[in-house]
Amino acid sequence: MLENDFKFFKDNHQRLFDEYPNKYLVIKEKTVIATADNFEDALSQAKMQGLELGTFLIQYCSEGESSYTQSFHSRVTFA
Repeated sequence: MLENDFKFFKDNHQRLFDEYPNKYLVIKEKTVIATADNFEDALSQAKMQGLELGTFLIQYCSEGESSYTQSFHSRVTFA
C-alpha cells in the first residue's frame, strides 16, 4: 500500500511540486488528501480525517531528487 503511494509520488513528482512546493503531502490510495508546512501538522490533519496510522504516506515535496528518499515514520509502542 505505502509502496504504491510512494511510486505515485515519484511518478508525479514534478506535477506535485508545481502544485505543492515545499509542503508535506499526506497521500493515501494515490491521492493527496492533505498538505501542511511541517510533518506534525500533516500527521495531525491525517488523524483528524480518521486515518489509521500506517495506512497513509507523509512525504515532503521538495525540488529535485532529494524528494525521492523513501522514509517511513512509525509511532508504534510496544508494551
